[in-house]
Parts: sequence; C-alpha cells; structure tokens
Amino acid sequence: MSASSSAPARDRLRIAIQKSGRLADPARSLLAACGLSWRQSRDKLFCFGESLPVDLLLVRDDDIPGLIADGVCDLGVVGLNELDEQAKARRRAGLADAYQPLRGLGFGQCRLMLAVPDEWDWQGPAQLAGKRIATSYPAILAAWLQEQGVEAQVVELSGSVEIAPKLGTADLICDLVSSGATLAANQLKPVQTLLDSEAVLAGPVHALDDARAGLMAMLLRRLDGLSKVQDRKLLMFSAAEERVDALARLLPDAEPLLRLPAEGGAVRLQTMCNGALSWQRLEELERAGAQELMVLAVEKSLA
Repeated sequence: MSASSSAPARDRLRIAIQKSGRLADPARSLLAACGLSWRQSRDKLFCFGESLPVDLLLVRDDDIPGLIADGVCDLGVVGLNELDEQAKARRRAGLADAYQPLRGLGFGQCRLMLAVPDEWDWQGPAQLAGKRIATSYPAILAAWLQEQGVEAQVVELSGSVEIAPKLGTADLICDLVSSGATLAANQLKPVQTLLDSEAVLAGPVHALDDARAGLMAMLLRRLDGLSKVQDRKLLMFSAAEERVDALARLLPDAEPLLRLPAEGGAVRLQTMCNGALSWQRLEELERAGAQELMVLAVEKSLA
C-alpha cells in the first residue's frame, strides 16, 4: 500500500525542518541551493513555495518523525539520532516502520556516546552491568545494551544529562558529543560510540503515488547533484605534448584529461578533479610541466 492511498492526493510537497536550532539554517541553505524559494507566513511556522510547489513546515526537531508518520509532511530534515531513537521506540511498542533516512546531508555531525567519570578505568561494555546510565535516547541505549548482552538501568532525562553523575542520579551518561567541551567541564570522558549522526533527509517507507512523487524525485536528484560537486574542481592548464602522460599520472583521482583546441606547440587540457587541489599539488603539477594552471569551482552538476 502506498503512503498516499489512505489520504487525499496532493500536488504540493511538504518538507518539515527545524524552526530554530543547529540544523535550521543549514537546512534552509541546502534547500535554497536546490532552487527552492518561499514566502513565509506571519506566524513564521509555514513557508509557501514560490519557485516550485514545495512548502516548508517549521517545527521542533523531535516532532519531524511523527509528522512524516502521520502523513502531515512528506519529507523532513532531521538528525539521524532523533530519527533512529523514535524508530526504535516504535518497534519496541510493536508499531510498523513509518519513515526512513533517504540521504545524508553532510552537516550537523555528532556522535551519540557513552561518557564516564574521568577517574574510571574503562574496560569495555561488560563494565556497565548493574550501572545507572542517564540519557535522552533510551531506545537507542536499550537496543545497544541488549546487543552487548549487558543488563543496566536506563535513566531517561529530557535535558542536562551531563550533570546526572554529579547529582548522584546516574553512574555515567549516554549523550550527543560534538566538541567534547561540555563533557570535560563536567569531569566526564567519552569512551564508546553508539551512533554516528548527521542531518538526514527522511521520508516515508512507502512510496508516494501522486504529483508529489515527481517532486520528491526531482529534489533527490538535485541533492545528489549538489553532493557530487562539493569536492569537485575543474582544472585547466596547458603543457607540451611530451609532458601529458606524466601529468596525467599526477592526477589519479581525476577524470581522463580532455584535450581542447589550441594554437602553437602546447596542448590545452582540462579535467574534473574529485580530491583537494592544494597549493602544493598545483606546484607539483607546475614542476612536471603544467602551465597556466586554473582551478574553477563547480556550482551544479547533473552528471
């Protein structure tokens, strides 16, 4: 059964993103780079798509999976940690999967980690038997403990998890870590990663079967195109014919060299590079015979 078979057909795609928070601005910027633009409502909770029939709903991060499950939104930009937590909670409650990650988006990276007091000598998961672990991600933690065959008490907290050991309400914590500064300030150290997280584009498990399906396919294609060009650079230069093979060997991560029309003895060449083009690398090419080196950023690609 498709996601839209139990609801009226719609011809506008609706995407939920954070109203505020660390994923809000990057999500808007990414969608704008896909050619989307909007007119925001007075209450600043809804953005009506102007360039394409794609609207935004501005909500809390932890509301996004449920909105997709209920069919209120078709897609959502949400942290993988939140998506996985709610998916595991649904399974424990005997509910079917209703959403899935469709694409990693390359921002909002963090890790869900166990962190123990500095004085602990970490020996591994078996050390957790009988301990109290404070977390805002009880479903992920419970699933991981079960995988490890460890029985421990999960203490669910909605915030300020890092102070639980100081308050005596837990022996250690399981929380999101980015820089680690908050842990260090509370005399804690990270010891075990449970989940590597980033912002993802989430969507329904079942495919759409109305006009929104084409809009979703278009958006995914544009996101793929943006992903491809993030680290791609167009390299152009000239060289003597006898130096071309040696220069090609210095570009193992590039597409085959393309010869361009040129006058005189030099050959005009260009290629698409997928790796970093540092000053040192350009100087190495110059020493090998490349001249008039030029590096151009790639803004869009449908290849």
